[in-house]
Amino acid sequence: MSVSQSAVELINHLDRDYLRQALEHDVRTGLTSTPKWLPPKWFYDAAGSDLFSQITRLPEYYPTRRELAILRERAADIAARSGADTLVELGSGTSEKTVLLLDALTAAGTLRTYTPVDVDSVTLGDAARRLTARYPGLAVRAVCADFERHLALLPRTGRRMVAFLGGTIGNLDPVAREVFLKELRTTLRPGDSFLLGADLVKDTGRLVAAYDDADGVTAAFNRNVLHVINRELGSTFEPDAFEHVALYDVQHDWIEMRLRATRAMNVRIADLGLSVSFAAGEEMRTEISAKFRPEGLRKELAAVGFTVSRHYTDPTGDFSLVLAGA
Repeated sequence: MSVSQSAVELINHLDRDYLRQALEHDVRTGLTSTPKWLPPKWFYDAAGSDLFSQITRLPEYYPTRRELAILRERAADIAARSGADTLVELGSGTSEKTVLLLDALTAAGTLRTYTPVDVDSVTLGDAARRLTARYPGLAVRAVCADFERHLALLPRTGRRMVAFLGGTIGNLDPVAREVFLKELRTTLRPGDSFLLGADLVKDTGRLVAAYDDADGVTAAFNRNVLHVINRELGSTFEPDAFEHVALYDVQHDWIEMRLRATRAMNVRIADLGLSVSFAAGEEMRTEISAKFRPEGLRKELAAVGFTVSRHYTDPTGDFSLVLAGA
């Protein structure tokens, strides 16, 4: 389905049935596994997106600030090295950080098209209209899609730079990460580039604090997945009966967010005809956020056919942007 308005084109590869079926599959699979888990993509309804926006402004949560610092300092160099006329952004959200790349590509005189990719068609449409007002003449081809499943369907016109920012790559476990990177690599042509944002390994205390802030915003964000399941699948979760847990797994170099049942309980998920029991103290994983070492990240990219041309970090060495070629 394609809808055009002015210089905005919205291509929708999803429908409500797709999202509904994906949610049902994930909830049934995750809650009948041992240990239980839920994927982080279901944090992000309107309330969850607002909570995450609040998280990015918390003093403990450094990744957004550090990535912005790199982009402010290095966007012109990234634009020049990529030579891109088309920017494709995976998981674009509100596209707030993207303006730094768009400004740089505009200044370089190459920018023609911006393709934001996200599962939320409303957010995509709002961001696309805002950006066409800011950049007259820019063609915005917004794509509503799941970047883990629909990479092969993305437009391949122009000299593309595919941006995957925010450290979102860390939400994928190593196997899923390899699959994603391999598939992305096969969609790129000679001259295309990949800009990857990745959080770096650092002091464990700072890492945990970034996911367990003093004001409890991240805790509310974590519990929001239960509100989503209650609303969408008719479940009987009591979100306040679950404690937010954030810990660092040294073996895997990742943060885990979990929800811990404060008492024994039975949860009914009406739309799935499913009953799920929780023991007191039982934990359910809701997110991993992998942290990287520069050489390890370079090896992962090389293993699937990317060549790293530049590795940028902020002055504190907290976060990295990697520019790679196909």
